[in-house]
Amino acid sequence: MTTKVYIGNLAFSVDTEGLKALFSKFESITEVTVINDKFSGRSKGFGFITFSDDEEAKKAISEMNGKEVEGRALKVNEARPMEERPRRSFNRY
Repeated sequence: MTTKVYIGNLAFSVDTEGLKALFSKFESITEVTVINDKFSGRSKGFGFITFSDDEEAKKAISEMNGKEVEGRALKVNEARPMEERPRRSFNRY
């Protein structure tokens, strides 16, 4: 079973390779993604890591949550499903 982990409060300079390097001591990583703004391409300050081993994912959460990286304390926890948001309507006059 795989576990997806949310990593928040990332410095905007951390890209996918940088996030992968931060968590490199955990061997069961199968996917790493930093979420970028679709217009500017700049990091939104959070990402996700998928682990193939549930126990290692829990270990990563406990060891990395609150760890200082580039002056920012990481927020690491198990990812939740994305909530559906209402569509915006744009009224043009």
